[in-house]
Amino acid sequence: MLKFPYCNVTDLNQALAQCRFVGLLGPLASRRQSPRAVVSCSPSSSEFSLTPVQAVMSCQQQVGSSLVNRLRLGGLTEDGLSYKEKFIIRGFEVGINKIATIETIANLLQEVGSNHAQSVGFSTDGFGTTPTMRKLHLIWVTARMHIEVYKRDVIEIETWSQNEGRIGTRRDWILNEVATGEVIGRATSKWVMMNQDTRRMQKVSDDVKEEYLVFCPREPRLAFSEKNNKSLKRIAKLEDPVRYSKLGLKPRRADLDMNQHVNNVTYIGWVLESIPKEIIDTHELQAITLFYRRECQQYNVVDSLTGLELTEGSKTVSVGTNGSATATATTREDDHDCHRFLHLLRLSSDGREISRGRTEWRKKPTR
Repeated sequence: MLKFPYCNVTDLNQALAQCRFVGLLGPLASRRQSPRAVVSCSPSSSEFSLTPVQAVMSCQQQVGSSLVNRLRLGGLTEDGLSYKEKFIIRGFEVGINKIATIETIANLLQEVGSNHAQSVGFSTDGFGTTPTMRKLHLIWVTARMHIEVYKRDVIEIETWSQNEGRIGTRRDWILNEVATGEVIGRATSKWVMMNQDTRRMQKVSDDVKEEYLVFCPREPRLAFSEKNNKSLKRIAKLEDPVRYSKLGLKPRRADLDMNQHVNNVTYIGWVLESIPKEIIDTHELQAITLFYRRECQQYNVVDSLTGLELTEGSKTVSVGTNGSATATATTREDDHDCHRFLHLLRLSSDGREISRGRTEWRKKPTR
């Protein structure tokens, strides 16, 4: 078994940084098979035939007794290719509906993703940046997020990441009720790479892919079937005039994240600000999809626009000033209790689009 000279959760990144993985197969080889690697750790010069995943798992066995690991109810799964963590929904994370808010769920998804990245030795100073990314001042930013929640209770969240195209990576989550094991939610997201200095998007290089793909499932694993993946559905842009709006929203300092821009969960809260009160009173959020178009800084002022989405066959229609929050949101009879809205977040100063989204609301159950 590989032994690190000094290894705890706080210094896991440093311990792994002492290791050099030699002889990895070429770019993207990990998608086809588990690459072998020669691993040597300072100060010892002896070499062991271990995969990077095995090296991380070996180190984790030695840090399991640390205080952080004892308090954190999570860790890598047996194969080291995904991460699970349990959470108890606390009182301040519950909204007016007496259930966990969607912002709480989104924050927990982000927390699990960050803990997963830390558990495999990636830095948490930029949401899981790899050594090459830190050297080149690159960070991950959210391009798309889709969350569906069927029930909110004591939950266990499993997450994993995988490659998606030339410029991004994908992270999925499955939420299970701890008591029964029932799936109570799913989520998927796409992350793209941005240069921290120029704030421009950048292609994910083969060097970066080699660093993180060894910790990804060998075969595509999706939280949602691609055939019925609502997150891939096109979202029409809302145009003025709209019936529902909340203007002049200002980011707080607390809304900024480690990448020095407004955190993606704040966008969810802004979207919900323009949902009509009659929907909030009678319905609960079932699904949300956001496409992120532009980063938002602390000095920006934001407008939140909402319009009802009507579905006529395969055609989507956004309803503006003539819409009604109590109108039927779809022509299908089996969806008469479900309302769908389209959303637009834009800069108040010049109208430039920040994000567009879609939400689905179901009738509140009788409690």
